[in-house]
Amino acid sequence: MPGEGVTDLRIGFIGLGNVGSQLAGNLLRHGSDLTVRDIDPERAAALVAQGARAAASPRALAAAVDIVITCLPSPAVCAAVMEEADGVLAGLPSGALWLEMSTTDHREVQRLAARVAERGGAALECPVSGGCHRAASGNISIFVGGSRAAFERALPVLAILGQRILHTGALGTASQLKVLTNYLCTVHLAALAEALTVARVAGLDLSTAYEAIRISSGNSFVHETESQVILNGSRDINFTMDLVIKDVGLFDALARELGVPLELSPLVLDIFRDGARRYGGRELSPNIIRRLEEACGVQVLAGGFPAQLADEEPKAPGYEVVPRPG
Repeated sequence: MPGEGVTDLRIGFIGLGNVGSQLAGNLLRHGSDLTVRDIDPERAAALVAQGARAAASPRALAAAVDIVITCLPSPAVCAAVMEEADGVLAGLPSGALWLEMSTTDHREVQRLAARVAERGGAALECPVSGGCHRAASGNISIFVGGSRAAFERALPVLAILGQRILHTGALGTASQLKVLTNYLCTVHLAALAEALTVARVAGLDLSTAYEAIRISSGNSFVHETESQVILNGSRDINFTMDLVIKDVGLFDALARELGVPLELSPLVLDIFRDGARRYGGRELSPNIIRRLEEACGVQVLAGGFPAQLADEEPKAPGYEVVPRPG
């Protein structure tokens, strides 16, 4: 059964941002023995109030648990949390398992995993996809790279954190697939900003335009989620332009390393870099549409759409997604 035996494990979670706090909350709701750590003590305090324990440092957290989970904003931050004097590696006991749930560089996760192995531990990369609203419900998707033995050991925990769990192969493959899917998401967002602005300038009813896209070959997961908060005006999906630039930059760097002559990726990066220059890196990513709104002197808004997304599906048992046999 998903989650079976998890209450017997001591789990540590480092990085309680928009996604991490939701994932950690799911562990608490399933009765996990949870220790948490964040650079912002108020974020940790919110989970302590729900039954978690707070650790004084990453080292102290690692020394007290069987599984360490990190969910951090960049490869540099993760390296610091793992490798500083009071970092995870300094306290990691032999036999522990490290789950890296950040969106990161595949070579960096391989490097840090080798250091975990030197300590007698095992590592998996487990980036998530589906948005904060699905992280909150536990219905988010999880890509997992690493050994099959470590994957099977972690699966009961992953089945609490997410719904569709895909073992992608060797360590590094999950991070590559994650930046690939984030790149596609960003392309869809930029294209939707253009399509919705054209609909507004043409005088089309935007609620009707939303439905036309939703029921057609132009539909996408991004449309069914981010277009709603664009039309509401909140533009709030708990994701910012600096994170878009980081993720698409990782994809673009991978393509250049492989010698793939991309055309759309550099253009999308330029669009979001311009957005960050205009509005700041911490501006919400769907507000990339502001560039077009301002250029055309319009607002792309419609009534009846939510300010924030909520996953209305109940938590479904997590399960492994098995690729088609080659």
